[in-house]
Amino acid sequence: MKIFLNSDKILKAAIVIMLSLVFFFPAAQISAENINGEETELANVNIDEDNAQNEVELSADEIINKRDDNEYIITAYLEAQMIIKSGGREQIKEMRVWQDQTNALAEFTNPRDRGTKFLKRGDDLWMFFPEAEDLVKISGHMLEQGMMGSDFSYQDMLESDKLTDLYDFELLAVEDYQGRPAYKLEGVKVPGKEVSYYRRVVWIDKERFVGLKEELYTESGRLLKELTLIEMAEIDDRWYPVHSIMENKLRQNTSTEFILKEIVFDAELPEGIFTLQRLR
Repeated sequence: MKIFLNSDKILKAAIVIMLSLVFFFPAAQISAENINGEETELANVNIDEDNAQNEVELSADEIINKRDDNEYIITAYLEAQMIIKSGGREQIKEMRVWQDQTNALAEFTNPRDRGTKFLKRGDDLWMFFPEAEDLVKISGHMLEQGMMGSDFSYQDMLESDKLTDLYDFELLAVEDYQGRPAYKLEGVKVPGKEVSYYRRVVWIDKERFVGLKEELYTESGRLLKELTLIEMAEIDDRWYPVHSIMENKLRQNTSTEFILKEIVFDAELPEGIFTLQRLR
C-alpha cells in the first residue's frame, strides 16, 4: 500500500515503519493525533475511536512484542525527510529507502546530497559518495558518528532485531504520559548481544502500543539520547509514529526530526537491490 502523509501537518523514528496493505482493496482509514490527543490533518483522514483499554495486564515482553508487531516489517519502500538542527542552523535531507528484515538501501535525493547512498547488509554498512565515486565500509568508531550529521548514529541503522531479542525488559509502572495511559519499562542489554545502548527506559501507549518516549543510557547510567514521539497515525486499525524527534544529550542545541512522507508495506523489491553494484 502507498500512503501519502500531509507534510504541512506531519513532520517523524525510529527508522520506523508504519503501514498497511491496500492494493485492490478499499483505501485504508487514516487518522492522526499529536501526543496531547489533538487531531491533526492527514490525506484521506477519518477519525476512529481508540481500542478498548486492556483489562488484563501484560508482561514486559508481551508489551514490547506488541509494539514490535506494529513497527516490525518484512519488506518496505519509503520516502522520508530528516530535519537536522544544530547550533542555530537547520539542514533538510530527503531520502528514499528499500528495506527487508535484515537489509536496507537508503538513497539521498536532496540537491546537496543527491546520489549519496547507504547499504546495510546484515551487520555490514557501506556508503557511496557520488562526487568522489568512492565506496567506503563504515566500521569501528565510525559507527558511533551521526549519520549525515544527524543525531541518529550509523550503529542505529544496523539494529534490525526485535527489542526482546536484544534486551531483558522489566515493567516499572503504569502511568500517565502527556495525557496518554502508558507502560513504563526498562530494558537492559542481553549478555553477548551487540547494541548501541546498554539500557533503555521506554514509555509505550497502553491502548495503542506505540512508543511515546525512549531514554537511551550507557552502562554507567549516563543519558545519551532521548527519542520523543510528537504525532501518531492510525492505519487499518493500528497506530504508528509519524513524527518523532531525537535529541543527543551529550551535545547542546541539537536535534533531528524524522518525517515519514510516503510508504509501501510488503513492497516488491527490485532484484539485486541490496548488492554493492547497486551503490554505484
